[in-house]
Amino acid sequence: MRRLLPLLVLAPLCATAPDAPADDVKVGPLVEMRVYYAPEGKLDALNARFRNHTLKLFEKHGITNLAYFTPIDNKENKLVYFVSFPSKEARAASFKAFGADPDWKKAAADSEKGGKILTKIESRFLTATDYSPAFKIEKGKEARVFELRTYTATKDNLGHLNDRFKNHTMKLFEKHGMTNVVYWNVAKGEKDADKMLIYLLAHKSKEAGLKSFDTFRKDEAWLAARKASEEKAGGSLTEPKGGVLSEYLVPTDYSPLK
Repeated sequence: MRRLLPLLVLAPLCATAPDAPADDVKVGPLVEMRVYYAPEGKLDALNARFRNHTLKLFEKHGITNLAYFTPIDNKENKLVYFVSFPSKEARAASFKAFGADPDWKKAAADSEKGGKILTKIESRFLTATDYSPAFKIEKGKEARVFELRTYTATKDNLGHLNDRFKNHTMKLFEKHGMTNVVYWNVAKGEKDADKMLIYLLAHKSKEAGLKSFDTFRKDEAWLAARKASEEKAGGSLTEPKGGVLSEYLVPTDYSPLK
């Protein structure tokens, strides 16, 4: 489902009712979600490289930093982050320049003097759905957690799934205390573009998020919307196995979105 990139390619990976004024950052139409896996004991070093070097160099080369997270339950030593570009061509040019930058080469070499700090990279290209809130780079007044949810639609049912979110689910999420941040589909031409919905929610805490979903799932309006959409589609809109995945994330101290 995810595309693995060779380790040598280290250069290349909106809310409603914002809590604080958004920074004036132009989010490009193409978003890249990147997942980095660090060896045991090396995640701090990876974060330090991003904090002290990578983000600044990304900006220097036209890469827009959106959000950087680590999972609350981070058994795999992951860093999950999002950057944006005007186009795939712009992305390729930016990362080519970034990879050739002497400052990046020095930062990378210095960070690995005690051993490799990265074992695997996963990447996926995303574009916002037509119903997504604008992805605004903002910081909440209070600490909050984010929930990354990944849906795999059953055959030919991505459209029905998107319609259900557009017409029902998002409003019900808000009703039950969840903040809709952004909704993406996989970019056209990419693997799984015909079946993937990926989105971010914000909660006061993981416990608050779990409680919100518990009340949401019991809501009569949700039960009716789900029933109607499944009758129209001829069955479940998501795959029975692995069709709905959830991961609670906390922003890093250097993340633009918090």
